[in-house]
Amino acid sequence: MVLRELRPGDDVELLRIHSAPAVARWWGRPDEGFPWSDDPDSRRLVIDLDGRVAGLIEYHEETEPRYRHASIDLFLDPSLHGRGLGPEALRLLVRYLIDERGHHRITIDPAASNKAAIRAYEKAGFVRVGVMRDYERDPDGGGWHDALLMELVAHAGPPACTRSKHA
Repeated sequence: MVLRELRPGDDVELLRIHSAPAVARWWGRPDEGFPWSDDPDSRRLVIDLDGRVAGLIEYHEETEPRYRHASIDLFLDPSLHGRGLGPEALRLLVRYLIDERGHHRITIDPAASNKAAIRAYEKAGFVRVGVMRDYERDPDGGGWHDALLMELVAHAGPPACTRSKHA
């Protein structure tokens, strides 16, 4: 697995994955400009598995010195779920954010009902911090749902991971 910059042509496969029901359930429909320009405050990377676009992982950096940290989000092709690839991608990005970007704290905020994602994030070393009530509107616009705030703090023992393969 390699985390790499987006390339021309990646958008076709990323849009296919993003639109899959198992992903769209949590991410909603892609915004106009996805994946290039719809979220200019985040840096997006392709999760590349043996030369194949397997998903997307992104991070946002809070640069205010008193609150400096990074937050992460990701999605994987549903055909690859259950293979440990989410935790592997998270470990790679966390290692980069700690070692190269100087962050000491990383957060992630899955829907509280997204049990599979929560298990994957815990495998990557994230711990539950608390529930954020009515945090996010459901993708279908029907109502609000809770999210689980999770974090990984470097001095508390960053996750064991393979060597960073961030491109």
